[in-house]
Amino acid sequence: MSSNLPASGPQLAGSTTTAGRGKRPRPPFGVSTVSLLAVLTALFSLVPLGYVVYMTVATGWDTAVGLIFRPRVGELLMNTILLTVITVPACLILGVGGAWLVERTKLRGHRWWAVALAAPLAIPAFVNSYSWVSAVPSLEGIWSGVLIATLSYFPLVYIPAAATLGRLDPAIEQSAASLGLGPWAVFFRVVLPQLRIAMSGGALLVALHLLAEYGAFAMIRFDTFTTAIMVQFQSTFNGTAGNMLASVLVFLCLILLVLEVRSRGNARYARIGSGAQAKAIRLPLGAYQVPAQLGLLALTVLAFGVPVWFVLRWVVAGGSEVWAADEFLPALLQTLVYGAVGALVTTIVAFPMAYLAVRRPSWFSKMLELSNYVTSSLPGIVVGLAFVTVSIRAVPGIYQTAGVLIAAYVLLFLPRALVNIRSGLAQAPKELDEAAQSLGKAPLVAFFRVTLRLSAPAAAGGAALVFLAIVNELTATLLLSPNGTKTLATEFWSKSSEIDYTGAAPYALLMIVLSAPMTYLLFQQSKKVAGQ
Repeated sequence: MSSNLPASGPQLAGSTTTAGRGKRPRPPFGVSTVSLLAVLTALFSLVPLGYVVYMTVATGWDTAVGLIFRPRVGELLMNTILLTVITVPACLILGVGGAWLVERTKLRGHRWWAVALAAPLAIPAFVNSYSWVSAVPSLEGIWSGVLIATLSYFPLVYIPAAATLGRLDPAIEQSAASLGLGPWAVFFRVVLPQLRIAMSGGALLVALHLLAEYGAFAMIRFDTFTTAIMVQFQSTFNGTAGNMLASVLVFLCLILLVLEVRSRGNARYARIGSGAQAKAIRLPLGAYQVPAQLGLLALTVLAFGVPVWFVLRWVVAGGSEVWAADEFLPALLQTLVYGAVGALVTTIVAFPMAYLAVRRPSWFSKMLELSNYVTSSLPGIVVGLAFVTVSIRAVPGIYQTAGVLIAAYVLLFLPRALVNIRSGLAQAPKELDEAAQSLGKAPLVAFFRVTLRLSAPAAAGGAALVFLAIVNELTATLLLSPNGTKTLATEFWSKSSEIDYTGAAPYALLMIVLSAPMTYLLFQQSKKVAGQ
């Protein structure tokens, strides 16, 4: 869960300087080779955007205008706007409020609550929707979409907000309090402004997930651009109307990216100076202790307890028959294989670009990185449609092959590996690489023996996050998977679409079991980055 955006990187650039002393270590394959690999990756990542632009131009101006400016698109746009303007603030309130209670108050059991509030991220949104439909079969429409989306995505705000609060030096808050400001005034005037980056990044992730989500909204019959595109694709393969909906969806994604960049502002939030950071003084909750406990309990039950309860309930109702090995074992094995191969390939592809970003920082390397972040923000259905069109028209022989599906996974989840590898390379001093090369080791040998070994833990963390994303990916897998392919997500969707809720339950449970340790890893990584 999911995040797909670049972390702030001044420390990365700073970690590659040596105050003018020594030479830069020679890249393992030479500067030109590493640059070429990074450029090829960047060009490859622009395939979905190129597809959208090409299809819009090929459609013709008059036809495109007619298809875009019609009542159906207006209805989908209104649904999207309402869903976003209600869900994003709700996630911000729950995420920031939960983070403040856990990190800044004398909340009893705060260590347990810290993990509990991140736990809902282990449940895919379409499994959450399946559980809530099981509880309330009449769920449909905008408010049902807001309920499910909020409960599924508020951890995307909570995790970075909690990590940021853990990193903030409380001396500023203590100074404000000494000037006579009360706890609420300190929170709104001192703490909240310092959470701007975490809040804007989390809000962007929530909004992008809202644009990309298919299964959760299709199950409650709430129409969005993604559900409409899928219906168009199923009724008219690669139809013009579906392509124009995709172009509007991409335009909305790009608007969100621009708004997030502008919302960050230019203020600095880093602490400068020597000395140890003061320990935060937790505020007493007093009479609010019980309401806080009850509120967090209610949120955890709704976001995590209800989905798990109904999944287990359907598993028990299905009996031993739903665990027939010939039914679920192929889906589990194929999910593990696709997840492992996709994670490995994505990690390997990310290395050249991460190496340039850390060892050879420049405007060129930043532009290469940016291309990947833009593409990864696009919904899976757009990436899937792009690969369908390109593979059929350019290389028909590769359509619906495992290679095309893995390539789509690489584009969708490359930043998850890239950010982690970049962090690992930044923590591997290049002076060690220089020393190995000065002792006669070839650049490639020095890279494998020094740099790769030091950055391996970070790369493994990135690979784990990619694996988690692949396990829960639905739309691109539905569009691109070879005939006969069974994954946990697609089999769950197939059976739940047929109202076979007992048959779908084992697949939902296995996805949760596979996602739980990866979600915990994401939570721990965020705390580590925060210096805790």
